[in-house]
Amino acid sequence: MMRALLVRGMLAGLAAAALALVIAWLYGEPQVGHAIAFEEAKAHAEHAGHEPEVVSRTVQQTAGLITAMAVYGVALGGLFSIAFAFASGRLGRLGARATAALVALAGFVAIELVPFLKYPATPPAVGNPTTIGGRTALYFCMMALGVLATTAAVIVCRRLVPRLGAWNAVTVTAIGYAVLLAVVYRLTPKPDAIPEHFPATVLWNFRIASLGVQLVLWATIGLLFGYLTERAGARRRSLAPA
Repeated sequence: MMRALLVRGMLAGLAAAALALVIAWLYGEPQVGHAIAFEEAKAHAEHAGHEPEVVSRTVQQTAGLITAMAVYGVALGGLFSIAFAFASGRLGRLGARATAALVALAGFVAIELVPFLKYPATPPAVGNPTTIGGRTALYFCMMALGVLATTAAVIVCRRLVPRLGAWNAVTVTAIGYAVLLAVVYRLTPKPDAIPEHFPATVLWNFRIASLGVQLVLWATIGLLFGYLTERAGARRRSLAPA
């Protein structure tokens, strides 16, 4: 069973990566091009030397982006199947589709949305290179906090349901979750990595595109994985002896 879930999750992740790749090409890559043009213009104005490209921009946009997205999608799909196996049967009477959708929503919030709200994505070739190590560490710490906070919220909500009912339990848990994140956001630092005079439209469009890529990935994996799992379960029940 676990092997079938892993294969199903990786296939769903590969399909999700294909859709996310289209979003990245249409909306993300143009903003990366604008950011690179800004950096080159700034270097020219400051009479700074232009660093040679280790990998050409064409390769980055095609083979590089395809490979990275495919590997990321397959890995994410495999991890999603493990999370689904852990959550299955522990969320009340939810079926395969509802469980997969809930796991996808929780994963997107914990891994993508929580760190994004504090440390949103910035285009490549933009920012102070001396702070990239610190910014990366802060981002992953926020991601780990998002996973822990979301897991704790699910556990607390389950325990509150018998006392408060489903609606009140979800409401109380959501408020507590928001308050916790607000405190954490207030206490954690936010390095300023955007250079002066960088186009705000380019930055905004890149961040929306980045978030959109992740949203498409998680939504596709959740919906497709749930559909395939539910169909496989129905097939097993139809083949079972009366």
